Amino acid sequence: MKILVINCGSSSLKYQVIDTADGSVLAKGLCERIGIDGAFTYQNVRDNGPRDKREAEIKDHKAGINLVLNALTDSQNGVLHSLDEIDAVGHRIVHGGEKFTESVIIDSEVIKGIRDVSDLAPLHNPANLTGILACQALMPHTPMVAVFDTSFHQTMPKKAYMYALPLKYYNKYKVRKYGFHGTSHAFVSRSVAAYLGKKPEELKTIVCHLGNGASVSAVQYGKCIDTSMGLTPLAGLIMGTRCGDIDPAVGNYICNVEHISAEEFNSIMNKESGVYALSNGLSSDFRDLWTAREKGDKYATLALDAWAYRVAKTVGAYAAAMNGVDVIAFTAGVGENDTQSRKLVYDYFGYLGVKIDEEKNAATRGEVATISTPDSKVAVVVYPTNEELAIAQDTEKLVSALNERIEHRTEKKEAQKYENITK
Repeated sequence: MKILVINCGSSSLKYQVIDTADGSVLAKGLCERIGIDGAFTYQNVRDNGPRDKREAEIKDHKAGINLVLNALTDSQNGVLHSLDEIDAVGHRIVHGGEKFTESVIIDSEVIKGIRDVSDLAPLHNPANLTGILACQALMPHTPMVAVFDTSFHQTMPKKAYMYALPLKYYNKYKVRKYGFHGTSHAFVSRSVAAYLGKKPEELKTIVCHLGNGASVSAVQYGKCIDTSMGLTPLAGLIMGTRCGDIDPAVGNYICNVEHISAEEFNSIMNKESGVYALSNGLSSDFRDLWTAREKGDKYATLALDAWAYRVAKTVGAYAAAMNGVDVIAFTAGVGENDTQSRKLVYDYFGYLGVKIDEEKNAATRGEVATISTPDSKVAVVVYPTNEELAIAQDTEKLVSALNERIEHRTEKKEAQKYENITK
């Protein structure tokens, strides 16, 4: 199948066309600054075409998707002869609440369900919905699938996802831990198992999704039992500009002494904190932090050390939660490419019996590799994530099943019609 994968932000639209027969990317690009003064990027990856970037008027997401579809079918650099070649569209949806525990074919009930939990992700779900409605308007007969960031984590037991708050906040507003990056955690945990020649049901796996946004998950025998993000993506690890876990009373205290609102402090926690804050405003980019650390910058050193400590501490907690661990996987931008930051984290793992091939770690960037030694008690693997491919795979699976049901119903109707004629 040829799947169009759509990821809509509030003012952006990322896309890829993936051929699920071999997992290859045919084309990809980005619409930015939608509704402002837009920019559009397109690349024919299949034919190694040039990256075309141009300014464009993109007044809304429907206009952006129209640009995408025109580029895909362009006679000079397109990858499709017509839109009929798109077998399905897979949409990334940030929050599915408790309602959506797995990916689903989109219909009116699904759209209502996504809208109903939009207050849990007010910056993302409305934009995701806009992308769905725009695609439906332009491709009304193409099946579409919603793939949720939160669904993989819905197997967490209640003891892991409940907050120790008055139950009315859960009963009335569904305030609880949900977790995010679920598509990545699911893809990497499954892929690492296959890479090691195992089934997911045979392994206790800890996935470290380490990028500007970061999270860790405990995947026990193929099911997530805990993850570091919470009601929102702010919880858990120290991230690029997000603070991660802090004493909840800090917010009230700072709001009082600084005379700022809760909304202002929420913005500070999301956009002005993390390694950016600990580095004294130097950068949220780990490459900048390492350059400064090597020159003796004490703030960059603090930021990296605190970040690694929090990651390692979370891994230790999840090893305890699963009563052991078979494999630890590093993924996402920092996890896949930053050899020095990986070392800061795995240097804490000696108590687990982890032994690392330092030369292998230093040589591994953006590729699949086992960086632990053969006699390590826990396998440590670098495995690049591919959320777009995971979305395409879920989409193919659901649409294939839908087509089979339709074909089966059609065959039954034809058989019934023939039977009625011959009577």
